[in-house]
Amino acid sequence: MDPAQPQGRQITLKVALIPALARNARQDPVVFVAGGPGQSAVDLAGHAMALFPRLLNRRPLLLVDQRGTGRSAPLYCDDRVPPTRPLAELVDARRLPLDLAACRQRLQQLPHGDLRHYSTTVASADLEAVRQALDLGPLNLFGGSYGTRAALDYLRQYPGSVRRLLLDGVAPPDMVLMRSMPTDQRATLDALLASAEPQRPGLTQRWQALLAAPARDWPVRHPFSGRDETLRVDGALLASLVRPALYQPAAAAALPSAIDRAAAGDLGPLLALATPGPSPSGRPGLAQGQHFSVVCSEDAPLLDTQPAAPSPDPAGTEALYRRICADWPRASVPPDFYRLPVSPVPVLLMSGGQDPATPPRHAQRVLQALGPKAVHALVPQAGHGVSSLGCLRELMHRFIDADDDTAALAAAREGADCAKDVPRPTPWRALSETAP
Repeated sequence: MDPAQPQGRQITLKVALIPALARNARQDPVVFVAGGPGQSAVDLAGHAMALFPRLLNRRPLLLVDQRGTGRSAPLYCDDRVPPTRPLAELVDARRLPLDLAACRQRLQQLPHGDLRHYSTTVASADLEAVRQALDLGPLNLFGGSYGTRAALDYLRQYPGSVRRLLLDGVAPPDMVLMRSMPTDQRATLDALLASAEPQRPGLTQRWQALLAAPARDWPVRHPFSGRDETLRVDGALLASLVRPALYQPAAAAALPSAIDRAAAGDLGPLLALATPGPSPSGRPGLAQGQHFSVVCSEDAPLLDTQPAAPSPDPAGTEALYRRICADWPRASVPPDFYRLPVSPVPVLLMSGGQDPATPPRHAQRVLQALGPKAVHALVPQAGHGVSSLGCLRELMHRFIDADDDTAALAAAREGADCAKDVPRPTPWRALSETAP
C-alpha cells in the first residue's frame, strides 16, 4: 500500500482487460482513466467501449480502478444512504464537513485506511505495475476531467510507457480545483443567462436577486421520494443547485426556465436538475474519501501560494474545501508533480467552450507546456466532455490508429475543428409558458 514499504500492508487493485476482437491484436491497449477524482473506471466500462468501437477491434481496453475507488481499496462515504434521503442531506453542502469528518474516522479504521497513500503520483505507479504485470506494450491513455491530470502524471513519470495521450476536459496538476471552480462556473452561467436574455428579459437580474435574498424556509417536494419537505434556502444553496446542469448544455438549456420558476417561488425544477439519481453500479458515483485525499493533498497546499480568485464564490466552495482539508491526512506530493515537461509523444487535447469545470483556458496552458506534439480540439458550444461527439470519436480513432507520430499529428490537426460548428441547445420553455 505504501510504495516506500513494499513488504508492508498490501491492497488489491480491480483490473478489467477487455480483449480485442481481431485474432492478431496489437499489444498497445487503450486505457480509460476515470475522472472525479473518485470515479471507478471499471464501472464505466460500457461508456469506454462506446467511445472506441473501432479501435477495440485491434486493441484491448484496459480499465483499472484507481486505489480508493470502485473495488480497489474503496473509500466511499455515502454508500449506506439511499437517494431518497432528505433533500437537506442530498443538496445542502453546509452539512458536508460534519458528514465527512465522521466518514474520515470510519475510513481510517479500515485495513486500507491510511489516507496518506491515495494520490495521483501513487496511482500512476499502480498503473505502471499493472502494465508490467500484464506484459503490455506502451499505453494509449484516454483521460477525462481529473483523469487528464492522472494521465499527465503518468506521462511525466513513465514517458517510455506511453504511445498516445488523449485528454478530454483538461485539469492541469496546478489547477487548484476549489479556486478555479467558482470562476469557471460563473463564466459558463453568465454566458448561458446572456444567451437566454432575448427570450427572457431581466433573467440575469432575477438570478442575482435570488442569490442576494435572505435565507428562508421553502416548501419543496423530494424529486425521488415524493415527500413534502422544508428546505432552508439561501444564495449559497442556489448557486450550488445550478452547477450540475451546467456540465451538459442539453441540461443547461433547462436552467433559464428553472431559474424563472424559482424566482416565482417554485424550487422544484432546480432541485430536479441538481439532485443525483441512483448509480447504475449500485454504488455511489464518487468515492468521496479518495476525492478528498487527492484534492487535499494536491490542490489545497497551493491555495496560499496563488492569487485569490477573481470572481465571487457564492456557493462558498473554497471555504468548504478549506474546512474539510484542514483535518484531512495528506500525501507527500513531489514538487515535479506540478511541472509539465515537453511531451515526447503525440497528445490530443479536447475542450468544450461552455465547460464549467475544465474550460479551454486550462487546456491552453497545457498545450503550451507540452510543446509541438500537442494539438487542441475546441468545441465552442459544448460542455464538460466532448469525446462522445461523432466526429471526435472518429478523430480519436485516426489519432490512435496512425502508425507513426507524424501521421497521428497530421490526423489531429486535420480534424481538430470538426465540431466547431456544433450549436448550443435552444433554451427550454415549460409547457405552461408556451400555452396560448
